Amino acid sequence: MSDTKAVNYEKEVPDVLQALADVHDVMDAHGLDRLLHHLVLLRASQINRCGFCVKMHTREAREDGETSTRLDRVIVWNQVCYFTDKEKAALAWTEALTDLDPKTDLGPLRARLREHFSEKEIGVLTATVGMINLWNRIAISRH
Repeated sequence: MSDTKAVNYEKEVPDVLQALADVHDVMDAHGLDRLLHHLVLLRASQINRCGFCVKMHTREAREDGETSTRLDRVIVWNQVCYFTDKEKAALAWTEALTDLDPKTDLGPLRARLREHFSEKEIGVLTATVGMINLWNRIAISRH
């Protein structure tokens, strides 16, 4: 019979996991709004269907002051009035970089981001989306 159990990454590559975790301190130093940060992490985790991450990021967002009303509606952010134009731009960017569709035109999404974010903030936002997608995939690989 073949061995189908998940890899214990903490045992096998703890240095890699630590390096990945350390990048968050660098990104956090750039000051991306914490509530926006949580919305991005939660939305990407929802798209990626990572139950562990959805639960964790929902809890962390609540701990930082996010409301249950908004958290319950992140999945339909573009259909409700609970999010600012800035948050909607970030969530649209998150979706585009998480669900990679070759037909998506990123240009208008970047223009929308530039209405609300500096170039540096867009860089940190993009790194945040990239990192949560990586963490989601590591967590999902354990299923």
